[in-house]
Amino acid sequence: MRAPGTDRGRLLLVLTLAAAVTAFTATVPLLRDWFDLRVYHGAVDTWIHHGGRLYDYRVPGTPYGFTYPPFAAVAMVPMALLGLRTAIAVGLLLNLAALALVVRLLTGRAWRRLGWYGCTLGACALALFEPLRDTFSFGQVNLLLLALVLVDARLLATGRGRLAGVGIGLAAAVKLTPALFIGLLLVTRRWRAAAVATVVALAATGFAAVVAPDASRFYWTDAMWDTTRVGRLDYVSNQSLQGILARLGETDRAVWAVAVLLTLCVWAVRARRAAAAQDWTAAFALTGLTACLVSPITWVHHLVWLLPSFAVLVRAGHPRIAGALYAVLCTSVVWLWFDDASGVDGFLGGNTYAWITLGLLLWLPVGQPRAARPNLALSARAIDPAPSPAAPRMAQVSSQPGPAAGGDTAAATGTAAGPGLGRTRSASKEPTGSTRPAAANPQSSSARASS
Repeated sequence: MRAPGTDRGRLLLVLTLAAAVTAFTATVPLLRDWFDLRVYHGAVDTWIHHGGRLYDYRVPGTPYGFTYPPFAAVAMVPMALLGLRTAIAVGLLLNLAALALVVRLLTGRAWRRLGWYGCTLGACALALFEPLRDTFSFGQVNLLLLALVLVDARLLATGRGRLAGVGIGLAAAVKLTPALFIGLLLVTRRWRAAAVATVVALAATGFAAVVAPDASRFYWTDAMWDTTRVGRLDYVSNQSLQGILARLGETDRAVWAVAVLLTLCVWAVRARRAAAAQDWTAAFALTGLTACLVSPITWVHHLVWLLPSFAVLVRAGHPRIAGALYAVLCTSVVWLWFDDASGVDGFLGGNTYAWITLGLLLWLPVGQPRAARPNLALSARAIDPAPSPAAPRMAQVSSQPGPAAGGDTAAATGTAAGPGLGRTRSASKEPTGSTRPAAANPQSSSARASS
């Protein structure tokens, strides 16, 4: 099928796609009704205005309440000044801003070359990505955390490592999963950035302990260790290693611990290789993948951490593979096994997103030589008209390779002005609901709480 060759044809295609995407996102996935944001708002409002205990709050009619560290609640205190509808609007705008920043960090200036047509097609594709759909419709915070972490990745990739670590530290204080990025800084021997991230995370946690001592004590001694507050481990939305084992009926924690240890070993080897080649995009992508796998619970909306992996695949010259995997993550296919994930089909299909995550961890292209990294700017030059045979060939010969050679290398690899982090100088109210019809119960199962 040919792409339209006229502006009128492109506009017609864009309008058709936008209408189809709007109809799909409004009718096919079950509406989540901003469930997680209602948890945040209700918990903080009760805590601030009514003297309630932060972790005792439950959304009316459900068993679900606040499950994040106390610093997350402290950071959300401004919500107590807003009504629920205003909080939803602000949350939507924050997520849109975070998504724009994530796209900018992952693509660099390449998106400008796409024009209005390419950008609109990209926006439609993003709207179909199930983890993003769920993040927006639940009012989740994962995009904000991803943006914080990728800012640090950008600083490391552009040789400004002295400033790196703050974003990772803040993200780790809000949710525990991003703390693995501190581990990345340690295994790649970025001691200063690791120290900054650790100090920021501890300082934020300490500040929350001063502001909310009772809540902090309860969280770190009780709530953090109680996975039943978050949801059922075998719920199909849990696309982690623990979720796979739980759906198999395997309850031995030692088996899960061994699986986690093996996964972390693979991650450490591959992340160090990527960092040694100054391929920070891949190093951070691998860490996001690993965090999703080793976390006891990884709901579908947590899989926004896979977005950097698709950027790496495209950069490495595998756009078709990236497109195919991305398309699978748009299908909500795992929900076909919502009721019963037993049998071979349940093992394979009900864990589809987890298999994609594991496959990317094992085979994501990393540590490529700089000259081998594809660059969108270079690709554009490749289609420029060749010089006329009659034209004289000019070549500057110098016995000193210095700046000229470095400039050529930078232009070829995108290290100075290439896209994104490739720069290398030196559904229902059930969170992660499905395409199933809405249930009468506000929660289609007693699967999980806000996470």
